[in-house]
Amino acid sequence: MGRLKDKVAVVVGAGQTPGETIGNGRATAIRFAQEGAAVICVDRDRTSAEETLALVEAEGGRGHVVEADVTREDSCQQAIAECERLFDRIDVLHNNVGIGRGDRGVTSMTESAWEAIFATNVKAIMFICKHALPGMRERGRGVITNISSVAAVCAVGLVAYKSSKAALNAYTHALATANARYGIRANVIMPGLMETPMAIEGNVAAGADRETLIAQRNARVPLGGKMGTAWDVANAALFLASDEARFITGVNLPVDGGQSARIG
Repeated sequence: MGRLKDKVAVVVGAGQTPGETIGNGRATAIRFAQEGAAVICVDRDRTSAEETLALVEAEGGRGHVVEADVTREDSCQQAIAECERLFDRIDVLHNNVGIGRGDRGVTSMTESAWEAIFATNVKAIMFICKHALPGMRERGRGVITNISSVAAVCAVGLVAYKSSKAALNAYTHALATANARYGIRANVIMPGLMETPMAIEGNVAAGADRETLIAQRNARVPLGGKMGTAWDVANAALFLASDEARFITGVNLPVDGGQSARIG
């Protein structure tokens, strides 16, 4: 019996950047489907979300695609309404959105880049949760998992990305404490150095040598000297979404091969 049998899971950011590997959102959608969930794939890129849905269906799963620009509240509200129309409820809300484009150091940060990063990494998730929570509260149950980053707690040069992910951690803590009495759990996953298209392809497009980049990133991982994959994030998300984690809320779970645990 699947660990998410008869559950309805919404994966926001179920599409992905094109690349040689699989992204966190796509892997999570597939993993949820493998464990019995109906999966609604939400993304601003309908074509990419449809590719994810095809992989879900290839695993024997079922689901739908909902297109949304999650930086706009009206689009988030419409997306949640469509998800609830399709399956009457949302049991699991998995928010896998984040950007770092235009990020700079503390003395060269631009207002436009700062606002764009916070609009996607924090405000968008706030909008999605705002409109999903009333239905969850009415039903007296629900799981929300937000994808942050170990950048929130580690030293990195990406000041807006780091700040936004730290804010997301704090926001999720507030979600957990405010909604525990309604039977709703809210947690954070903080991926570390992962071999995903978003992490690799942008740097390659900017001129980095792929093999050198991968070797450098691998060397920074304490556990085994090798980056994680999207499946590591997906498996953590599956655990948090399942009833096995029924007594877990308000936690920040690093999935990082020990990167955030290393001091010095």
